[in-house]
Amino acid sequence: MTSYNSIDPATGMQQMMQLHNGEKSWSPFSPSEMQRRQNAMRVHMAKSNIDCAILTSYHCINYYSGFTYCYFGRKYACIIDADNVTTLSAGIDGGQPWRMTHGDNATYTDWRRDNFFNALQEIVGQSPTSGRLRIGVEFDHLNLEYLEQLKETFLNAEFVDIAKPSMWMRTVKSEEEIALITESARIADLGGEACVDAVEAGIGEHEVAIAATNAMIREIANSFPQVELMDTWTWFQSGINTDGAHNPVTNKKIASGDILSLNCFPMMFGYYTALERTLFCDHASDEHLRLWEINCDVHRAGLELIKPGARCCDIARELNHIYREHDLLQYRSFGYGHSFGVLSHYYGREAGVELREDVETVLEPGMVVSMEPMIMIPEGVAGSGGYREHDILVIGENDTTNITHFPFGPENNIIG
Repeated sequence: MTSYNSIDPATGMQQMMQLHNGEKSWSPFSPSEMQRRQNAMRVHMAKSNIDCAILTSYHCINYYSGFTYCYFGRKYACIIDADNVTTLSAGIDGGQPWRMTHGDNATYTDWRRDNFFNALQEIVGQSPTSGRLRIGVEFDHLNLEYLEQLKETFLNAEFVDIAKPSMWMRTVKSEEEIALITESARIADLGGEACVDAVEAGIGEHEVAIAATNAMIREIANSFPQVELMDTWTWFQSGINTDGAHNPVTNKKIASGDILSLNCFPMMFGYYTALERTLFCDHASDEHLRLWEINCDVHRAGLELIKPGARCCDIARELNHIYREHDLLQYRSFGYGHSFGVLSHYYGREAGVELREDVETVLEPGMVVSMEPMIMIPEGVAGSGGYREHDILVIGENDTTNITHFPFGPENNIIG
């Protein structure tokens, strides 16, 4: 591996160093799995005559190196060329990025504002030929200022978008990824159980969320030799707060008869799964029950429609018919599901695999997708609130496997 240790001649202070502190951390992914991902990017680079890739997003850096960074106003990168993979991290992170990286790591200091770009320049170097350097970057992650800074750093370079090719590489999961996602779904179910145990009239939403999150964190800690316990969370909403799928937890008190929305999200090694369920505290009105049953019917139909060879857009259109028959289509909030893998509430999205009318992707073996129909009935209308169920399915060669086992529907989730 290359030794990176540069000094700023003006100040005599280090610009870049290597903090190989300790030993490499345990990972759920084998060296061969990480090498497979990196080699897949190299194959694309070779076909596109790209000399190196500078990955900057959370999801790509995590997927190709194993390191998930904490942004906090600093820049990070994973540089892939024909021979090496190097993550570039800030000095504030110490040796943790190196311990998590399948490959090498270099650390830049922030004594000068442009040290990140100086370090990039040293790692990337010059074109291996006399021609112009071709650098792969993620156009969907770079803002205009960031791209201009890269252009100023590499004056004789051409920048090529690799965001979409990387996304398609990530959409088909390996056996090791599916094993981790399946384990994560199991842990999400445990979070759901803790949530149900905590629900009662008069308790704050935040107390229920705390119980679910703590249960998941403890199970993650018990399930792996060593794991970074970061970003596992729960959204739990009641009453009007259920109208949005991503509404934050509040200290609102649950009332008897409230519609409830459970959302458990365990995070492990940058991978996220979800358990989402509609519940009621103590009882539900007749109209709430009617609407809930319809949404459950859509959910069941969607689970049957997800299969290898199905098109995302066709699934969405078929499910629209059920809502339309009940005059509820206008209350649908978003698409019917999406891909799972390296993503979180603040990063990552494999937009090519979403169950929407404008996505024509064909589901294929190795993809992992959710079925999550939602309708939102406004305040002032009988049965008001947000209804959503959510299961995760693994696409196989000839069928699918549902890895969510928490029950749904009125017969299971009226709590109290």
